[in-house]
Amino acid sequence: MNKARRIYKAAIYVRLSKEDGDAKDAKKAESNSISNQKSLILNFLKEKEDIEVVSVREDDGYSGANFERPAFQLMMQDVQNGLVDCIVVKDLSRFGREYIDAGRYIERLFPAMGVQFIAINDNYDSANSSGQSDEIVIPFKNLINDAYCRDISIKIRSHLEVKRQNGEFVGNYCVYGYRKSEENHNRLEPDEYSGHVVQDMFQWVKNGMSLDAVSKKLNALGVLSPMEYKLSNGEKYKCSFKKKETCEWTPTAVRRIVTNPIYTGMLVQGRVTTPNHKVKTHIWKEADEWAVVENNHEALVRQRDFDIVQRLLAIDMRTSPGQDAIYIMSGIAVCADCGALMARKVSTVSGKKYVYYLSSSHKKFKRCTSHRIREDVLEETVLSALKELIGQLLDADEVIRQAGEMQNRRIDIRKMEERIQANEEEINRYNHMLVSLYEDYKEGIVDKKDFQLIKENFEQKKSIAEQAIRNIEKEAETAAQERNSDRSWIEEYRENRNISSLTRSLVVNLIKEVRVHEKGNLEVMLDCDDKFHSMLEQAARIKEAERMAV
Repeated sequence: MNKARRIYKAAIYVRLSKEDGDAKDAKKAESNSISNQKSLILNFLKEKEDIEVVSVREDDGYSGANFERPAFQLMMQDVQNGLVDCIVVKDLSRFGREYIDAGRYIERLFPAMGVQFIAINDNYDSANSSGQSDEIVIPFKNLINDAYCRDISIKIRSHLEVKRQNGEFVGNYCVYGYRKSEENHNRLEPDEYSGHVVQDMFQWVKNGMSLDAVSKKLNALGVLSPMEYKLSNGEKYKCSFKKKETCEWTPTAVRRIVTNPIYTGMLVQGRVTTPNHKVKTHIWKEADEWAVVENNHEALVRQRDFDIVQRLLAIDMRTSPGQDAIYIMSGIAVCADCGALMARKVSTVSGKKYVYYLSSSHKKFKRCTSHRIREDVLEETVLSALKELIGQLLDADEVIRQAGEMQNRRIDIRKMEERIQANEEEINRYNHMLVSLYEDYKEGIVDKKDFQLIKENFEQKKSIAEQAIRNIEKEAETAAQERNSDRSWIEEYRENRNISSLTRSLVVNLIKEVRVHEKGNLEVMLDCDDKFHSMLEQAARIKEAERMAV
């Protein structure tokens, strides 16, 4: 009686990594393609009457450096469930490029589980193994595949780092507000729709809205969250932040955006790495190892606006109960003695409500003194002080303008031109002296040794004069840059010279801090306090010079 022939239930396994898909060699990319792998395997199995194909598992876009691949895991689940007892691959590299685990599967797990393993191009079939020969060749091929994977990983890392340092964007997905340029996918350009949303978010925070209020407003307006916006554009985007079927705006999502310096034109990349191509544990690099390129792409927000928002996020951002607006002086008023924030407190006496500020360290821990001041008195005093400081700033700016900045500039230029001319004359003089020296040498008046010594001396002095000219020109360029430096900050104060009341937006844009002294004395520190005092000093020097000249 003939013994029944065993029929193997086979799973075809094919894999294509991103590196294979992006291969520059078109022939290689085609030969490694998913469809070609399946076609090769099916043609091979046509004559295998003892093998029946029950499933095809595809891992498209997954590296062979590890076995954490969805289709591979499903195949192994089928093996454990007894649905598959034969695995067929094009070659060992398609199965995996990790030496240790590949060997563990082929040499230990598959034999123990009764699974036949076939690698067609490597001419390997575990059911027809040639014993000791395969025991040597198969591990050696796996080792080569592992080394290839390591070599590719090193090259890719090096290539990406060069791109990062050159300011080229290397991420898979752009941050919300930007898109990849059609001409160059490594360049970022503003996305018209989401870019305007980002600008609105920064403006809302500056105007006094809390992060929670911003997120609620975006949801109420029907603005798609970053994830939903990417999906609406046809991007296959996934993230670990999604908690619901439809991802909405949250305060955390808003914070991620308004704290990202990329919106100022700064590109920061390479903050996270992995130990090697096998271990995917994320390691945060030290800040000095990041690839940072400033003025890399078009900014969506000014650096000054970004800095103001960062300052606001670091201070008291509490809102009025049941309201979205932040108190006007929250996080701005501080105790002049201990530096603690002034806390807003509401008291009701005989049915009348009183609102005042007091030192939070006194309120919580009874440290320092209360520095108590009524809210209306605080705001009125700050308004008056701010108007006075703006007046001083504009007066100083007018003094500097009337002093004849252009005249001073012409004097500076004339002095530099005189210095350049003197050095050019010095260079011409040494050129003439070199010509005369050479003629004396040709006529035998000066011997060769003296000629060389004198020539070196003349050339050295000529070189010093040439370097002096370069230094003067550089100094002139630096002076021009300083004269043309951004003075837009003054215009913000000029626009508010006739203010009649305080708003949260006005306070955070113009004031850095209000120091509250005991007995209600205040000290207002402007946001551009250093520049403000520098202008006052410059105006004072001009006035003193004019007084001495009279």
